[in-house]
Amino acid sequence: MKKQTEIQNHIMQYKNFIAFILFLFSGVSGYGSNGRQILPLNKNWQFYFAYNFEQNIQKQKVNLPHTWNAAETLKGVANYDRTSAIYENTLNVTDAMKGKRLFLYFEGANSVATVLLNNKFVDEHKGGYTGFCVEITNFVKPGANALTVQVSNAYRLDVIPLHGDFNVYGGIHRPVSLIIADQDCISPLDHGASGVYISQEQVSAQSARITVLSKLSVGNDRGLSLKTRVYDREKNLVASSVVNITDVNSREARQDIRISNPRLWNGKADPYLYTVEVCLLKNDQLIDQVSQSLGLRFFEVDPDKGFFLNGKYLDLYGAGRHEDLAGKGSALSDADHDSDMELIKELGATAMRLTHYPQNKHFYDLCDRNGIVLWSEIPFVGPGGYTGAGYLKNKELEANARKMLIELIRQNYNHPSICFWGMFNELKLNYDDPQPFIKELNALAKQEDPGRLTTLASNLEPEEFNGLTDLMGWNKYYGWYGGNFDEVGKWADDAHRVLPLTPISVSEYGAGASPFKHTETLTKPAPAGRFHPEEWQTAFHEKHWEALKQRPFVWGKFVWVLADFGSSIRTEGDHNAINDKGLVTYDRKIKKDAFYFYKANWNPEPMLYIAEQRNNVRHNKTATVKVFCNAGMVSLWVNGKVYQKKKPDGLKIILWEHIKLQPGKNTILVRSVTGGKVLEDSCVWNQM
Repeated sequence: MKKQTEIQNHIMQYKNFIAFILFLFSGVSGYGSNGRQILPLNKNWQFYFAYNFEQNIQKQKVNLPHTWNAAETLKGVANYDRTSAIYENTLNVTDAMKGKRLFLYFEGANSVATVLLNNKFVDEHKGGYTGFCVEITNFVKPGANALTVQVSNAYRLDVIPLHGDFNVYGGIHRPVSLIIADQDCISPLDHGASGVYISQEQVSAQSARITVLSKLSVGNDRGLSLKTRVYDREKNLVASSVVNITDVNSREARQDIRISNPRLWNGKADPYLYTVEVCLLKNDQLIDQVSQSLGLRFFEVDPDKGFFLNGKYLDLYGAGRHEDLAGKGSALSDADHDSDMELIKELGATAMRLTHYPQNKHFYDLCDRNGIVLWSEIPFVGPGGYTGAGYLKNKELEANARKMLIELIRQNYNHPSICFWGMFNELKLNYDDPQPFIKELNALAKQEDPGRLTTLASNLEPEEFNGLTDLMGWNKYYGWYGGNFDEVGKWADDAHRVLPLTPISVSEYGAGASPFKHTETLTKPAPAGRFHPEEWQTAFHEKHWEALKQRPFVWGKFVWVLADFGSSIRTEGDHNAINDKGLVTYDRKIKKDAFYFYKANWNPEPMLYIAEQRNNVRHNKTATVKVFCNAGMVSLWVNGKVYQKKKPDGLKIILWEHIKLQPGKNTILVRSVTGGKVLEDSCVWNQM
């Protein structure tokens, strides 16, 4: 029996050893065995709220990403839990790590994170939407180490955002990893960035010249060199450069590389990516490696003609996007980001505005791979429906905003999808004047990245904030927060006339909608009320897109918003604490009619959809059958009776008016044959 137990123990030890080896190498991320290793640290954290009595602590086992506010914010009050909490884990330092340098990388912890090892302070990071990296080499001991991260999303005046019409979810809401590197390495400590920065100096269809800047962290060892290779999609070597690190005190190396006849990153039409592989060698042996995607492109924005990518006009249209999902808050998985990207692709968007903060690295990668042009911004946000200010002339706040901007740019420097850096959203002028500081931020953005354009999103008059950034955007809600649908075109023309040298965009436009609330008569609802019929949102977008599509000088058109999202202060629509202006619902399960309207206009894949089909209880004896279609002729049957075929108009809409309904059940069927493919949609309306 004793011998059997010993055998079982040996087997268990062997299994644990094998499991550890598999775990160790599961995070290598494609690097060679002599390069750095990246281990995910997302499992088996202990979570509890801070400042508790020790004997009363109720610890909860959680995996990352995690937030404590996902459900709690839905109360419809401003004072949700803006507090501090503790995350604990055990970090095992093995013999294999001896002589290595160890770093912890946090992709995002909202809003202030304090890192401790074995109860000793290591570092602190202020800002919940950018990553940060801390070296822990001198804080660890062999074996088990207690890792503690205290995270706070408490209200404070030295960390942006101060306010905003969205929830600041507390927690380690993005992944965490352990980086194991050689004593000499490509530095992961430059504002949470990769340490490799690829500048596109000159790009054309004939040639491209890039500069690869690598930040290094090296000691007194000689014999170091940096080898950089550029591979095409098929893994063929297209260019390379080698530089010797002769100065042991050097902290960076710069390499100029030329590529002949490059294949350009051309948005959705051809989002072609090269791979830049930077290898640090010691006596010709690999000791570290970082790989980054490279999409070669050039772009400009003309005040009269709009956006041009690689010399050709590209109409930029899409939506704003919050990292927020029912039941999860901002703690999204890669699968959740993948799901949103599939919605964006189905919608047919060419661009997205990532609101109102830097977003998850995986999502930026998805935009690179799918050719989505991006506006990405720092969380410098006006108060929205809150009281108070988005900016105060506070040295600590300004320092934090500068740091956020540097982190945004350096961490995302190599993403070809990003063309615009956003400086702020909806700041006001009734507290300290933010304009001198915005001008300073703009200069900082240009210093960090002269190759991209800067922009802003205002809800004030065209003259306000003019001249602070390269481009401008306005959040306009004609027909929702006052005004009428048809005013947006006049506004755009007036803004273009007042600012003829400034490229302008509509950075937000939208209206609330419930897929469960309907009307047969189009009457403007109260935005703060409970009744947000789907039909009004659809009419809003039909009229806005009709006006905006005719104006190419509007360089970007961004619907507000891709999906409903949490906003704790709202008590309107179907549910408290939800901003319901999304084209899809908070849980992503229902695509509203407006989604299909844009799909018909933006996505060339043939489609056919009956609008207002959820409005299935009818009181009027006649109805209009509205269809969104981007195909050819469409046939209509109502209760088996065939009606005249019609083709879509310029907005991809077909209307059959004054269709008589019979009491009770009415079956509506539409069909189109395009390229040999049959498109069909149907619904049932009950006439009461």
